[in-house]
Amino acid sequence: MRYRLEKDTYGEMRVPLEAYFGAGAQHSKDLFQITKHGLIRQMIKAFAAIKKSAAKANNDCGNINADVENAISLACDEITNGRLHGQFVTDLVQGGSGIAMNYNANEVIANRANELMGGEKGKYDLVHPENHVNLNQDSINVVLMASKFSTARLTKKLLTECKKLLTAINDKVNEYELEKHAYSFGQEILTLANNLERDIKRVSATLAGLLEVNVTIPNIIGENDVFTKKYIKYLSQFIGENIKQIKNPIVFERSLDDIGQTSASLKSMMSNIAKGAGDLLLLHNKERINLDNDAIMTVEVVKQISFYVMGNDLTIQRSVESGELDKNIYIPIIFACLFEMINLTRRVIRSYRERVIENLKI
Repeated sequence: MRYRLEKDTYGEMRVPLEAYFGAGAQHSKDLFQITKHGLIRQMIKAFAAIKKSAAKANNDCGNINADVENAISLACDEITNGRLHGQFVTDLVQGGSGIAMNYNANEVIANRANELMGGEKGKYDLVHPENHVNLNQDSINVVLMASKFSTARLTKKLLTECKKLLTAINDKVNEYELEKHAYSFGQEILTLANNLERDIKRVSATLAGLLEVNVTIPNIIGENDVFTKKYIKYLSQFIGENIKQIKNPIVFERSLDDIGQTSASLKSMMSNIAKGAGDLLLLHNKERINLDNDAIMTVEVVKQISFYVMGNDLTIQRSVESGELDKNIYIPIIFACLFEMINLTRRVIRSYRERVIENLKI
């Protein structure tokens, strides 16, 4: 393999000649090969939306010229459309509060933008990762924003699956006219529906906090409301959500209680679903209902995922609590656990609906 030499704060690094990532990502890749889990695609797309928003805001404020902004925006559009995802090579769990993820995004976007402007990868003479792509941005804030936006997207997909499960439960109620029965299985399955409705509302209520961000940087742009407003406007446009600037910027990095609340709500939802699945198995054993072998094994998996989710929530809550002042070095493990929690819950809910609820015989 052929290499090029690049420099970062740690010195010279050999980077594959054709790579779009640079020295910062290469150093992190070499140092942290722990989980072997890279950035999820939602997070890669979130980085692209953030960088495009910043480039446009910087151009509007006269901080970069139109040619540089256009090249950055085109590179971000390509990433949003699925290109270059393989160039995001840092491990999801890493040191330094995860800032190497931001370096990785800056380098990929800068190298592709340089190509679009007729330059070469690794030169950074036309578009620079820090001076242009990361201009007026704080690396930890960017990682937090990308992580929270990804959490919101994943949570919405989960809620869609929850609503399908709720519909399947209600269809079963109507099929057997269960609401007309006295206290029995009819009441039990109606309780499943009521609990799920409550959990959907509880999880949905946490989404707003994930869309409050801090895009101001003390001592750099200070009270530059023009830049802040433009940045927020573009973020809302490219993320597709109503993004708001948080009232107290320190809170954005310091507390992370919105993440803690999201995790706790998801844990409660998974616990209730597992409890309901366990009750169905108990009724099957009492010959009140009939579950086939696939359904029985699925219930066993539902309960196992519930245990797993509880463990992830404990890691998240301990990591949130362990932040010091306005910094939290545990951001990577917080979101690694949260992404896993959401995806596992969504998948097992789909399996529970298809294998248990929809095939339920009374």
